[in-house]
Amino acid sequence: MIRFSLHCAQEHEFEGWFRSNDDFDTQSKKHLVTCPVCGSHKVEKALMAPSVTTARQKDKMAVAMSKMVNELKDVARKVRENADYVGADFAEEARKIHFGEADQRGIYGEASGDEVKSLLEDGVDIMPLPTFPEDHN
Repeated sequence: MIRFSLHCAQEHEFEGWFRSNDDFDTQSKKHLVTCPVCGSHKVEKALMAPSVTTARQKDKMAVAMSKMVNELKDVARKVRENADYVGADFAEEARKIHFGEADQRGIYGEASGDEVKSLLEDGVDIMPLPTFPEDHN
């Protein structure tokens, strides 16, 4: 993906993400690129400085990513320690808890995409619990 700095005929500045330069050109010719401020279809690319990542920035990014992964691992560990594993019955049990048919408690388990969609449509608060390669050891 390429991020372009864009501006419209009214000089409103904004950004857009495209698969390629040709993708921007194709969408622009079809009037699919519009200014989010005024709705103008007369959008052009603005001059941009290239985005260059230095070694120092990469090191900072690696440290931040490592910290984020460790925090996610900590959250997953705490959930597993303090919640009940209900396996494939997750959707059914989450719905029972939500509607007061079962005692309030933390649970985790597995659910299909359709089950997740249905739970969200019913207003059941859920979130995915990440698994990491070392979880399978």
